[in-house]
Amino acid sequence: MINLSLPKVLLATVLALPTVAIIDQSALAEDLAFTLKNSSSSPLVEFYVEDSSQSDWGASLLSESVNPGEAGTVTIADGRTTCTYDILGVFADGSKLDERQLNLCELGSYTYK
Repeated sequence: MINLSLPKVLLATVLALPTVAIIDQSALAEDLAFTLKNSSSSPLVEFYVEDSSQSDWGASLLSESVNPGEAGTVTIADGRTTCTYDILGVFADGSKLDERQLNLCELGSYTYK
């Protein structure tokens, strides 16, 4: 299960799937949700999501790894009206994968392979 340590992040579990929520108390925009899947051969040990206009990743949203074959819903409720985000995954084997300028409103899901 994903456990988060950021004060602006709220952990919720739905149907035994890990769920990540980024919360800003002034959020008035509609929440954005997508499915995160780990289909790689290595556990995902760090995961970052940030508005593409930002230059800093901030803290990892994970305090426990997401093992191969696991999936969960990431909900972004940061009050922004953008759909364009950058994501970064760091794996137990030391590999990293970042994707920039993803339109998460249209994407629906993201799979690490």
